[in-house]
Amino acid sequence: MTASVDRASIGLRSERGPVLGALMLSTGLIAIDATILATAVPSIVRDLGSYQQFPWLFSVYLLAQAVSVPIYSRFADTVGRKPIILLGIGLFLLGSVLSGFAWSMTALIVFRVVQGLGAGAVAPMSMTIVGDIYSVAERAKVQGYIASVWAISSVVGPALGGIFAQLDAWRWIFWVNIPLCLIAAWMLLRRYHEKVEPQRHRIDYLGAALLTVGLTGLILGMLEGGNAWDWISLPSAVCFGVGVAALVVFAVVERRAAEPIVDLRLAARPLILTTTIVSLGIGALLTGVTSFAPAYLEGSIGIAPLLSGLAVAALTLGWPLAAANAGRLYLRIGFRRTALTGLVIATVAAIALAAVSPWPNPIVVAAVAFVLGFGLGWSAAPTLIAAQAAVGWGERGAVTGMNAFARSAGSALGVAVFGAISNAVIARGAGPGDPATIVDASFWVFVAAAIVAGLTLLAAAFMPRDSGAARSGATGA
Repeated sequence: MTASVDRASIGLRSERGPVLGALMLSTGLIAIDATILATAVPSIVRDLGSYQQFPWLFSVYLLAQAVSVPIYSRFADTVGRKPIILLGIGLFLLGSVLSGFAWSMTALIVFRVVQGLGAGAVAPMSMTIVGDIYSVAERAKVQGYIASVWAISSVVGPALGGIFAQLDAWRWIFWVNIPLCLIAAWMLLRRYHEKVEPQRHRIDYLGAALLTVGLTGLILGMLEGGNAWDWISLPSAVCFGVGVAALVVFAVVERRAAEPIVDLRLAARPLILTTTIVSLGIGALLTGVTSFAPAYLEGSIGIAPLLSGLAVAALTLGWPLAAANAGRLYLRIGFRRTALTGLVIATVAAIALAAVSPWPNPIVVAAVAFVLGFGLGWSAAPTLIAAQAAVGWGERGAVTGMNAFARSAGSALGVAVFGAISNAVIARGAGPGDPATIVDASFWVFVAAAIVAGLTLLAAAFMPRDSGAARSGATGA
């Protein structure tokens, strides 16, 4: 198939249109959740208490997503994509209902784990199904449809979150997912059909357990160090020691496992390794900024949650606008150059965000966030599609899962690191109720984000030069 593709053959009215529509709606579940919660954090804290614990709302969700993605991806390469994405939608629905009824911050954190387990199936399966039914050239067009979901969600999510927060009805942030989950599941049941040859498989439970313990130990140590206990203390030593040891053992176990939860052998390929590292950095940047920017604006100058949400929406609006056009660019200049261009833009924007943060201004934050999102959107899709195009159907689920795992793990660790920085500065200052302290804490969070952006750009520079797959329009089958 050539790189020239008739848009009518892949649109919503085409033969594959109903499936594309179902995937767009499924993606919408994750897209709205990524933008709707951050604006309501101050409202949730006022109701349930514990400002220091709010990063856990994001970290546990992302941790559950990160750990479950490789498991789902392994199952998807054996039993098929459809049952996995339906399971994910079901778990996401259950987690949303429970979160809406949460009676304490601890309960809400636990229910966010259930949501994260659902998102761990929905996000990578949507990307994998797109990779199955569309060629590389077609995916350049399809990306525009998927990007439109993020564009709409980038406006609808923060607006809804801000409205619910101002009405003191933050529980509806979770309940709004209920009709979306039901419609998405119904469309997939009716419209998506796949041919799968069942295969026997072994689930790497030991690897999953070690990965969970390792990441949990690191995140627990970073978020509670200097808060629940001193940084230099026995609890900190235990958390970091157990976390690092578990991850080291995990790496050893994965190399010997028949069907590893994360196939580290794939990472031996330079393209897979570099794109995975880039996804790790993108996850940290995206979630770090969207999680902390609303609290920064609301805590420093006291603007309404709706306005702080719209400022952050600029980031998630810039992303899909860039992603919608990234396909045309990487078909012309290749995956590597497109990703590098996007990350240069993102790095400049991240540095600018840190530079302007001492003077809180929602318009300035929105402008910088838009550029940051644009840069990330121009780098995320090309790195994923480059990795997908390099493997066949039997490995595509694993590769997509590794990419999604890296982004989720990066997000979880990023929120933990940024949260540790924020909590440390607030502990030394006048507390979370002092605007000057919030500004100071946010400044150092954004400095850390700029450093992450620079390291991600460096990783992209080591991507192998394109072999021509980007221009060839090789099929995704």
